[in-house]
Amino acid sequence: MLDWTDRHCRYFHRLLTRHALLYTEMVTTGALLHGDAARHLHYNVEEHPVALQLGGSEPTELAHCARLGEQWGYDEINLNCGCPSERVQKGAFGACLMAEPKLVADCVKAMRDAVAIDVTVKHRIGIDQQEGYDFVRDFVGTIADAGCTTFIVHARNAILKGLSPKENREIPPLRYEFVYRLKKDFPDLEIILNGGVKTLEQIDLHLQQVDGVMIGREAYHNPWLMSAFDSRYYGAPGELPTRLQVLEAMQAYIGDQLARHGEHGLRLSGITRHMLGLVNGLPGARRFRQLLSDPVLLREQDPALLRIAFDSLSRTGPVAAVAAG
Repeated sequence: MLDWTDRHCRYFHRLLTRHALLYTEMVTTGALLHGDAARHLHYNVEEHPVALQLGGSEPTELAHCARLGEQWGYDEINLNCGCPSERVQKGAFGACLMAEPKLVADCVKAMRDAVAIDVTVKHRIGIDQQEGYDFVRDFVGTIADAGCTTFIVHARNAILKGLSPKENREIPPLRYEFVYRLKKDFPDLEIILNGGVKTLEQIDLHLQQVDGVMIGREAYHNPWLMSAFDSRYYGAPGELPTRLQVLEAMQAYIGDQLARHGEHGLRLSGITRHMLGLVNGLPGARRFRQLLSDPVLLREQDPALLRIAFDSLSRTGPVAAVAAG
């Protein structure tokens, strides 16, 4: 989720679910070791529980970055072995690391030795023409021997050459049965399924086979899905937030961010872009998205734009029904 799940996005998502574990976008070891580490590691305390996802392939560097993540208060360190982009491959990490399970095991061991928090791995079921189940089974077994107990498995192969990252999320077929088999073969490991999950009903079915489900693009494009998570999966009773309440909380958040960073240090569009899908499926959703994307209105840097966008819904459908949803 590079350039997607930044701290503003995660704050917004936390308003919808108090308990689901949130993940940062992938942060490379180079960005932390040679760039502005504070800019990459800063987050809102409200985001907890939140995991720092790292991209890298050098055990010593990953260990150092894992320590930074622990010092900053992250709840988990996740190593990305699933991103198929060529930009990531040039750095010799992401999905191409699945071809070197012993190296990944060394990376995991180095990070586990460096921190007391959980170290997890996110990966694909295979790469390129490695399409048999044995490949991912052996990969998981090797990494588990290094002490990793949680694996987040995107149930598609990664095609390293010839497909874009977007195509890699759509063209290779989903093989959920591989993820189910991993749980049967490694019953003591926590196996979390990822890839192509879009509905609560699909989550329910997968949870009959595995320990958890990770939602990626659907959580971004249809964030309201997450509003049911706490009561449905975490046994947390209480009233669901309304969309209006979420927007009001985000309006206050934007005001606070502008006060802290100044109008020139924060672009309103950098926050509203994460909220475009909040009213998907409701009458007036298109107008809502248009208002939150309007460059002229966004230049005003006025948090009240959120309420203006919400009020526009009443001209195409009953606002009371929207507020109740």
